[in-house]
Amino acid sequence: MAQVLTNTLEHQWIPFTVNRQFKEEPRLMAKAEGMYYWNHRGDKIIDAASGMFCCAAGHGRKEIAEAVHTQLMEMDYATSFNLGHPIAFEFASRVAALTPGELNRVFFANSGSEAVDTAMKIALAYSSAKGEGQRVRFVSRERAYHGVNFGGTALSGLVKNRDVYGTGLPGVVHMRHTHLPEHKYIKGQPETGAEMAEDLLRFVQLYGGDTIAACFVEPVAGSTGWLVPPKGYLNRLREICDDHNILLVFDEVICGFGRTGKAFAAQTFDVTPDMITMAKALTNGAQPMSAIAVRDEIYETVVNAAPENAIELFHGYTYSAHPAACAAGIASLDIYRDDQLFERGEEMSPYFMDSMIDLQDIPIVDNIRAQGMMAGIDLAPDVRPGLRGFDAQVKLFDAGLHLKATGDCALVAPALIAEKGHIDEISGVLREVLETY
Repeated sequence: MAQVLTNTLEHQWIPFTVNRQFKEEPRLMAKAEGMYYWNHRGDKIIDAASGMFCCAAGHGRKEIAEAVHTQLMEMDYATSFNLGHPIAFEFASRVAALTPGELNRVFFANSGSEAVDTAMKIALAYSSAKGEGQRVRFVSRERAYHGVNFGGTALSGLVKNRDVYGTGLPGVVHMRHTHLPEHKYIKGQPETGAEMAEDLLRFVQLYGGDTIAACFVEPVAGSTGWLVPPKGYLNRLREICDDHNILLVFDEVICGFGRTGKAFAAQTFDVTPDMITMAKALTNGAQPMSAIAVRDEIYETVVNAAPENAIELFHGYTYSAHPAACAAGIASLDIYRDDQLFERGEEMSPYFMDSMIDLQDIPIVDNIRAQGMMAGIDLAPDVRPGLRGFDAQVKLFDAGLHLKATGDCALVAPALIAEKGHIDEISGVLREVLETY
């Protein structure tokens, strides 16, 4: 089997991958169930990253597969352009029941990247509908990750995701990230750093608050290394946005659906944005799908500004609200509710965070941050940034553990079904491998 697979690797251009190395030494997943993958050789690999922060309920959930099968047999596809299907409206209602405040209007897309670009368009459409077409700027942060479409790439603050794609979209400025040198080996929110929210006020003073459409932030910056917001930071962003009528958008593609102990990090930190983007665990990773939850007043302003019998928002995707994805989403939300997975993750998080912070004595470990059921472990860099992280990811996989590495940071995010034994297994393999450096 391995030989056959090796002979068929050349045709796929693999995303975010060292393609040349991978095709010499392929790491192929062949099966998944619960907390584990199995590779094409039959080796068992504990999943310490929930796939890629997607499979909050673990792998192989038959309830989701059966729901998708049933829906495909009943109706495989229907467009959402000037038509609809009942399951999409049901799913939108279920999502709205989880979101905070008045974020009751849900627009469906297919990936986190599409969700972010959609939110940017909605922000611009809202400003235009209010007669404030001069609001064309966006504020984001350094070390931010908001997907890979051109809008999200412009918002992102990761140099390697930007540096070969030209100048990108104009009108995007970046606040500082919130990670400070004194933020070492912290569980939860740092005590210092809230003043960095004043960067938004500086942009207001420099460009004029009435030129800024929206401020995009990940409540916890995920892909860059799980940067937890300082206490008071998100609250201050909310105040500045309110003072200058700027929309606050939380990108919860990674930290939504129980990762911080609540349905959304907005609820964990008690700060309600004007929009939330979500994906990944929205369908437990079983079907590609994303959504944007929007405050009622934003939806109503855009819709009511259009002439009668005219399309209000010229935006959407062929697969928006795909029936099979909606079925997967509803089944996933049922699992989260019936198995009380958000509550379970919140109860398990102290044990998980302690287990991760305990790795700080390993010589190669530079820093560890943890919040909820996710941790970022910084590794001392090698001769070139990212080389150590890549090497560690490969060695950990060979030792039976899958995680996500960004640069020289190892991201650990087990499924919310994880038990103490699984966390012990994850920390044990991490220690075994990292101590070899």
